[in-house]
Amino acid sequence: MSTLTVKAQTASASWITSYNIYDYSSKQLLVEYNSATGQNQTLAPMLPEENVYCTFTINVFTGGSGDLSLGTSLKELIQGEYWSLVTQNYNLGSDFDANANPMRFSWTQGTFTMTLYGTVPTPSSAAAPITVLTLYGPSGDVLQEVSVVATSAALASFVTLYNQKQANLKSLVSSGVDSGYTSLLSTVLAQAEAEATAGDVTGATNLLNAINTSNAPAGSTMQMLFLPLIVVVAIIAVLFAFMFMRIRSKVSYLQLVVEDQIKDLEGLTLRIAKIDRQSSANLESVKDRLKRLVGM
Repeated sequence: MSTLTVKAQTASASWITSYNIYDYSSKQLLVEYNSATGQNQTLAPMLPEENVYCTFTINVFTGGSGDLSLGTSLKELIQGEYWSLVTQNYNLGSDFDANANPMRFSWTQGTFTMTLYGTVPTPSSAAAPITVLTLYGPSGDVLQEVSVVATSAALASFVTLYNQKQANLKSLVSSGVDSGYTSLLSTVLAQAEAEATAGDVTGATNLLNAINTSNAPAGSTMQMLFLPLIVVVAIIAVLFAFMFMRIRSKVSYLQLVVEDQIKDLEGLTLRIAKIDRQSSANLESVKDRLKRLVGM
């Protein structure tokens, strides 16, 4: 679902060269940065109040005076430790505080990897950007910012359901279901996506749940394959009624049987009308004659 895909928002690709976000408990990879495109790949949604950790690499490509700083909008997860240095050969300096947010470190040229621990805050809407990392210069100017979209549990469920309906639609198209039906289904999916993006996740989910593809109508090709069978059944129904009129004298029983055949003809007429109006008109004429015959 492209509209709801999580993407990184970065001011530059020069400083933070990579980052991966994981669920703290399960170690499942949630977000993975793609340095080739400058965007991240979302493997699983980040949910409100989910405990996560982010391993990232910073390339301090040039030295300078003063300190740099790293901040995050994640809430504290581990008391006393927001930040943990993975690379041991980089000196963060005496101002480094593992529990400070933002935390300061010496502006020394080099590359280092750190791990950030935190809890995803509850967003103000179903899908809102969360600033996971912000790198500041000595004067507080933003050198680079990394934001991802925190997805609510309801929106995550919607995305799963939406993907299922999309798969159903593709299956219906490939199996030759009536194009008018698949076009309508595609429109409903687009409307549900628009509502979810606008923030009405409940309404969008209800719209998807209303879709029932179990009784999808056959396409014109499939219906044409059934056309000879439909015509044969109609002819048999007429012959059956005619023969019964000649050999049976019990009018009440005859009428009951013919009426049943007329009901079958009505269903066949409606079905064939979708693909051949002329044949449908002929069947309608046969049905009317049968009705007059039994006094209906």
